[in-house]
Amino acid sequence: MTYNTDEIEQFALPLPITQTARQQAVQFAREQPTPHKAEQVRLNTLAVCVVNDYLQMMGIPTDLSVSDSWNPVTRLCSDVADLEVVGVGRLECRPIGMHQQTCPVPPEVWSDRIGYVVVQIDEAANQAMVLGFTQTAETEELPVSQLQPVEALIDRLEQPMQSVAAAISSVAGRTRVHLSQWLTNIFDSGWQTVESLLNPTQPDLAFSFRSADSLVVDEEPAETGIRRAKLIDFGVQFPDTSVVLVVELKPTSDERTEILLQVYPGSDRTYLPPLLELTVLDESGLVFLEAQARSADDYLQLEFNGLQGEQFSVRVALGDASFIADFAI
Repeated sequence: MTYNTDEIEQFALPLPITQTARQQAVQFAREQPTPHKAEQVRLNTLAVCVVNDYLQMMGIPTDLSVSDSWNPVTRLCSDVADLEVVGVGRLECRPIGMHQQTCPVPPEVWSDRIGYVVVQIDEAANQAMVLGFTQTAETEELPVSQLQPVEALIDRLEQPMQSVAAAISSVAGRTRVHLSQWLTNIFDSGWQTVESLLNPTQPDLAFSFRSADSLVVDEEPAETGIRRAKLIDFGVQFPDTSVVLVVELKPTSDERTEILLQVYPGSDRTYLPPLLELTVLDESGLVFLEAQARSADDYLQLEFNGLQGEQFSVRVALGDASFIADFAI
């Protein structure tokens, strides 16, 4: 079925471009060797973030960390804007500018995709329009008039899923982070240096293991473990609200590993959102440790230790929005 421009605008879905999405897009763009490639990556990242926010709002689980668009090598070598939908496959999120009637779709993404979403980027208004969806792409210029309404995207994603709720709760559907690999300087995609996400203009802070009611910043370098950070965006439910999850591990002499979890405010904010929750779940999904932010908390922290091979999950939640990461020591 073919639609005219007015019909496309009627069923298009407007969504905000969050500050977190803009920051992530700029960061990825700065890694590129040429201005042309930087702009390509920046727009691709914005499109992926917008679709990711929409699917999370609809209760459909996604995993940015395993998407090619979040892989620095693939991002450099290819024109990709994919988003992994848990239990379904990869969705390509292609950006276009205002008033464009066709959407470029490079041949390298014509396969291994469950569908294509076209996202119109209006940076002047900090807004994007999810124009529509198509299941296949066999041409480098996809006419916008051939797109199906965005509701067809949800139908397409729900078909191979027995239930969205089951997919959300399925630990098997998420990628598990093996912390032992961090000790050999092998880090999972999406986990960055702490300095790149927390106060990058400030001097490097030396974090060390400490009690849950005190924060220590050492003037001299401390004996620290390996640490990495992940930016968490709560999407359209809490626009422009993001936090940074820091995971630090330190092997001890008795074959145990000390784990320190911290959550800091993102988006240049001073304090965490009130009632933000940091929870550690054991292998059975039961709550092991938890903490909740008050009105003027600038960080949350939990500390525990475990043996090699043990598994746990970390949940960061704000209202109905949550992020869960699965780990193995």
